[in-house]
Order: sequence, then C-alpha cells, then structure tokens
Amino acid sequence: MHEQPATGPHHTTTTERGSFALARCACGWSGPARRSRDRARTDATDHLGAVGAEDVRSPAAPSGPPGPGVPGRS
Repeated sequence: MHEQPATGPHHTTTTERGSFALARCACGWSGPARRSRDRARTDATDHLGAVGAEDVRSPAAPSGPPGPGVPGRS
C-alpha cells in the first residue's frame, strides 16, 4: 500500500484517474487505486480514524426540505 507517515493536517479527498478512484490526504498519504468510488471513500475514512482525525468532508445527504412521499418525514 502507499502508507506514509501521517504528518501535518488531515483533509481527505477522492480523485479519479481513468476508471480508478483513490483517496488522498493533505498529510501526504495516498490510498490504493480502486474501481469502487465507495471503497476509496472508505479508505479515506479509515485513514482519518487511524490518525485520530475527524472526517471534515461534507455529508452526502442533500440539505433542504424533503420532497413529498419521503417516509418518516412530513
């Protein structure tokens, strides 16, 4: 894997290279190339957990009022 010493600030992103996605961190860490974007995001979350940093990425859920017909919401 591309493990590097985790130094500096931790802010993860995922990028795409062709049909592969990979996670990167501002500290210099880079995860392996994955065909699954979801797995690359999991790699980023795992890295943050390993170094004790919070996940500062924005939530995936859309904001704003829910649309009609959403169970449990009115």
